[in-house]
Amino acid sequence: FWRSSVELVTPHLPCRAKTNVMFLKTHKTASSTILNILFRFTEKNNLTIALPANQLVHLGYPETFTTSFVEEFKTIGQNYNIMCNHLRFNRLEVQKVMAENTFYFSIVRNPVSQLESSYVYYKDAAPAFRASKDVNEYLASPMSYYHKVNYKQNIYAKNNMWFDFGYDNNAEDDESYIQEVLQEIEQNFHLVLIADYFDESMILLKHTLCWDLDDVIYFKLNSRKEDTVQTLTPESKERVKVWCSLDWKLYLHFNQTFWKRIQEAMGLEELEKEVNLLRARQKELMETCLSDWRPVEKTHIKDKALMPFQSGAASILSYNLNQDLDNKSLRACQKVVMPELQYMSYLYALQHPHKKRKQLGFPLFWNSFQEN
Repeated sequence: FWRSSVELVTPHLPCRAKTNVMFLKTHKTASSTILNILFRFTEKNNLTIALPANQLVHLGYPETFTTSFVEEFKTIGQNYNIMCNHLRFNRLEVQKVMAENTFYFSIVRNPVSQLESSYVYYKDAAPAFRASKDVNEYLASPMSYYHKVNYKQNIYAKNNMWFDFGYDNNAEDDESYIQEVLQEIEQNFHLVLIADYFDESMILLKHTLCWDLDDVIYFKLNSRKEDTVQTLTPESKERVKVWCSLDWKLYLHFNQTFWKRIQEAMGLEELEKEVNLLRARQKELMETCLSDWRPVEKTHIKDKALMPFQSGAASILSYNLNQDLDNKSLRACQKVVMPELQYMSYLYALQHPHKKRKQLGFPLFWNSFQEN
């Protein structure tokens, strides 16, 4: 099923695929799509993944990560291959879980679109968002709504990516402090991708990890209906850069290193060729898997087990699969469109069969879907 008519000829010397990988999943940065890629890679290669303990659905977020958030850490120790669920980064604790040769990567997004996405998605969760009418009103006077007392509930409302990397999202915008943090992130992470250039990011990731093209094929997950996107005024866009100045500087820095890495790894011409191959392969899979060529809104999702978690005012989309797929193709297609919580709970049941199943409040089809 996964073999393509689009074959990729790689001129480079063969390298060995990296199987020890830690992905810091940041918020509203297309990271759910990357999670699906990592979940499929885990399953395909029969790897061990660090999953949230007991009934947790993430690794302790927004608390700073400790090993106690990982299921069976005391038994499995440093023998996990993959770690990718939401956590707030804490290098010393993560290193206790992951092998020494682990590849660390993350992803950032332009804070202007990232904040708007957070606003709609976390409208009910963040007091600062709840108290304002819309994103433009919020940005016109953020301090009227954002109170440091509520900072734990308001992490989505200011410098959220900075917080995810493990730093204080209310820190002063001080040049030497920012440089110090950026340097530390560069030491902790081998690669930081850019959500705004997602296909380019997947190609760079494929090269760096020495994976196949099919390992980074994806359908966009956790995206929302167009009419829930709020249009930022030009003033609001500029205000985000000031209000989320730590995130803005984080983004500018890694946007620069990203293109530098592309130049070193392959150059723009090769990049364009590979991006085109990725898109052609994706189109091929969409024709095979999907009955509607595009994601559909929640009321039109036929298989309720493929219903993603719905949050705030965002209508989160999913896919309908072709009805006439053979069993093998159906399974492969289901995996590519599988929402994050369902896939996580499925891997949890596979890896920890004696543990109580995750109670997600979703229709789950793992019983019928369980592979022998």
